Amino acid sequence: MFSFRNATFRGILKYTQVRNMASSSAAEVQAFIDKMNTDYDKLHKSFEDNFWATKMYLKGNSGDELTRTKNVYESFLRDKDNLNAVREHMKSPNASDEHKRILKCMERTFLCYLMESEEASKMKEHLTSLESDLEMARNAMKLGYTDPKTNEFKEASSVLIRTLMSTNDDEATRKACYEGMRAIGPFVAERFCEIAKLRNKISRANGYEDYYAYKIQTAEGFDKKRLFEILDDLEQSTRPILEKARAKLAAEYGESALEPWNLRYKIAGDVIKETDPYFPFTEAVSAWARSFAAMGIEYKQSVMNLDLCDREKKYSNGFCHWPQCPYVKSDGTFIPCVTNFTSLAVPSAVGSGNTALATLMHEGGHAAAFANIYQPSPFFAQERPPMSVAYAETQSMFLDSLVSDAAWLGRYATSVEGKVMPWDLIQKKLELTHDYRVFAVRSMLIVPYFEKALYELPEEEVTSENIQRIADEIDVKLFGGMVARPCLSVPHILADESSCYYQGYVLAEMAVFQTRNHFLKKYGNIVDNKNIGKDLAEVYWKCGNSENFLDVVQKMTGKPLLAEDMVNDLKEDLAELLVKEKKDYEEAVKAGPTYTTEDVTALLNMRMRLVHGDEVIADTQDMSFFDACKKYKDWIAVTFPKEEQ
Repeated sequence: MFSFRNATFRGILKYTQVRNMASSSAAEVQAFIDKMNTDYDKLHKSFEDNFWATKMYLKGNSGDELTRTKNVYESFLRDKDNLNAVREHMKSPNASDEHKRILKCMERTFLCYLMESEEASKMKEHLTSLESDLEMARNAMKLGYTDPKTNEFKEASSVLIRTLMSTNDDEATRKACYEGMRAIGPFVAERFCEIAKLRNKISRANGYEDYYAYKIQTAEGFDKKRLFEILDDLEQSTRPILEKARAKLAAEYGESALEPWNLRYKIAGDVIKETDPYFPFTEAVSAWARSFAAMGIEYKQSVMNLDLCDREKKYSNGFCHWPQCPYVKSDGTFIPCVTNFTSLAVPSAVGSGNTALATLMHEGGHAAAFANIYQPSPFFAQERPPMSVAYAETQSMFLDSLVSDAAWLGRYATSVEGKVMPWDLIQKKLELTHDYRVFAVRSMLIVPYFEKALYELPEEEVTSENIQRIADEIDVKLFGGMVARPCLSVPHILADESSCYYQGYVLAEMAVFQTRNHFLKKYGNIVDNKNIGKDLAEVYWKCGNSENFLDVVQKMTGKPLLAEDMVNDLKEDLAELLVKEKKDYEEAVKAGPTYTTEDVTALLNMRMRLVHGDEVIADTQDMSFFDACKKYKDWIAVTFPKEEQ
């Protein structure tokens, strides 16, 4: 196995050999920055290419190669020589303010990964190997459910299982699906014990209370205590709303409606089926692209690789990563980003189109945010710490929130025949779901409270049994009962890059409500409003990680991040909401979408590649956007024929 400590390779990266760094000329400082940028770019891309290959289960993918490239990449980030060289160049009297700003970003990045001892570095490399082994085992796990009618085990991804729990009319089948999801916990818990212990050991060796404290401080720039002051306030503010919602659901449908395999089905099972024709999977890519173009969003020459459909051994969660970070070189050349994003749609399943569309809006939001970072180093534009999780998720969650707006549905929710979703269906969905939206907020809170409890356990108490017990106890405490997606089935918890990550979704959700209210007050509308893309790019996106999450939210909205907009929205009177939404819907239907047949790839300023694993289905470099969509539709018809629906 390649060792980062190979003398030749260290010679390439060892910057302390630069003579008299503290008195370097401006040209020498810039040359140092350029070399740092180039070396970082190369190592980051090598790791990300392997990350994509293993997650997508491409031909020739290798867990060992993923581990190797990750260790090399992180060894570069942990190298004290690099940090010391950055600091020395910052001292140069010839370093400009812009040089110092770039170097400060590099310093922040290295401090996120610095290991205080050789022992900690060795533990980190061992941890990476353990995490890779668990990931490969989880990917190979035979997941599914036992059909209660035939007693036959049916393989299914976690996404399909959750879809069946929402839409299948047979309660026994829904319960079997839930039990299938529950099987993930015991499968991963035993292996996960050693990982959790080692994460804590490394974090404590670096001076942190525990792993959660380490991750929060490095990713968000504030401590665990401050985080849970925010989360505890939200938890207490929404608890009465939760209790009211659970009581209402039980009164309407009986206590059994609160069972995890029944809850979502009882709330919206019928309406998911009824709205399904207006979210055809084959139109999801078009709706996403036209909607973003109409808001003035562009991707700055990005290459976008979209792998949208589920398949065996594919990673069980949607994500968006960037093997090529965007940045501006010192000669003024802009390096556009390359984006890989994925979802797990099953086109033959009811609800798949809506799920795919929400994922496209979400991951496409991530992609837009990173594509628009315009800074002089890739250090400002990579998805790992010190990039704030909450900052990154605010962008994606703001844009996927539009799919529920009547103003969006009246323009883009259309059947394959071109019929717009009728108002009656939108009204029905609002009447069925509005009072229960608190369930989604409380479900998001479960993961950070679980991870906090896990990493605060004494080492001797980190056992498979305790991990599973705590997961169930947090469910009951935060949700009032078990949830449909068991905590240990959430893949974020297992992987290094996404562990202690979920609080970012909660903070982002708060920021989304605050940002939406800001835009509605400023412009009166959001959908198909080109001012939105302009403001997002200028205030939220351009800065990358050069500004603090809490600061950019305040800059955009004019006030600090608070829970009040979210809580007020959850409490909003249904009758008043229906009046507003109907007005927005009628105006949307009358106006129609801004773009219909135009080639929006030019407007979005991107190249789109629709792929399925190793197969390239369509590429807008070779055809128009709508020809690519047509080719993708034809591929879906063959790959997921209607008779299988």
